[in-house]
Amino acid sequence: METSELLKKVRKIEIKTRGLSNQLFSGEYHSAFKGRGMTFSEVREYQPGDDIRSIDWNVTARFNNTYVKVFEEEREMTVMLLVDVSASGEFGTQKQLKQDLITELCAVLAFSAIQNNDKIGVIFFSDKIEKFIPPKKGKSHILRIIRDLIEFEPAHKKTDIKLALKYLTNVIKKRSIAFLISDFMDSGFIDALKIANKKHDLVALRIYDKREQELPNVGLIKVKDAETGNIQWVDTSDKNVRLHYAVESKKHEAYLKDLFIRSGVDSTNINTSEPYIQPLMNLFKRRA
Repeated sequence: METSELLKKVRKIEIKTRGLSNQLFSGEYHSAFKGRGMTFSEVREYQPGDDIRSIDWNVTARFNNTYVKVFEEEREMTVMLLVDVSASGEFGTQKQLKQDLITELCAVLAFSAIQNNDKIGVIFFSDKIEKFIPPKKGKSHILRIIRDLIEFEPAHKKTDIKLALKYLTNVIKKRSIAFLISDFMDSGFIDALKIANKKHDLVALRIYDKREQELPNVGLIKVKDAETGNIQWVDTSDKNVRLHYAVESKKHEAYLKDLFIRSGVDSTNINTSEPYIQPLMNLFKRRA
């Protein structure tokens, strides 16, 4: 991609997602993702109604008057984006590709994070850890993340969510907000999900396309698995074939829903053919 074209894309995404973050998400994000706790701020004179447990006895004895400790919420957090860059993200039959939707979501979350004075970092993963961007603050850092999301070419095609979660747990030592953004076309990662969610506040954003749920009746078509390269012919005019496809899709969706519930992980589904504003807002409000 030419540098000028890349910069135009970055700017376009910045304008759209920064506007959404400013108008819609800043308050909901702040409410949904609390700070790590309370930190000492100052002491002041005791007032009727103050909790006696907050009295600072050392200061009270020194000044021969009653003083209480004042605490405030420790707001600054680290936000990590775990971004699935496997080949299945190159699929999309409606408004956009899954990987383009993921880029916009990451940008919205990143701008929401810096408005909240949080650091933001990214882990790109396929079935390998493709790239790690350490958490930092600032607009220039976010623009770098957006640029990388647009132009990044992964070395591998498959998906290993367990590997990404283990990497998060090992690399990010302090508790963080971690958004796991994927189409979740993988299995066998429930234990890693539970462990990561104990150490961090993990949120799952599942990206999907309408055609992953149902097949259109368009006759005989050639279908290729983007991650394995396997090709097969599918007769979509066969009602039983379409029904079996839909049933298997619902089974996988139910499996993921149950997995997130059992792991204690908040989640939402985001469709490539619909605006992502409402699913994110609903998720934030549920958490708040």
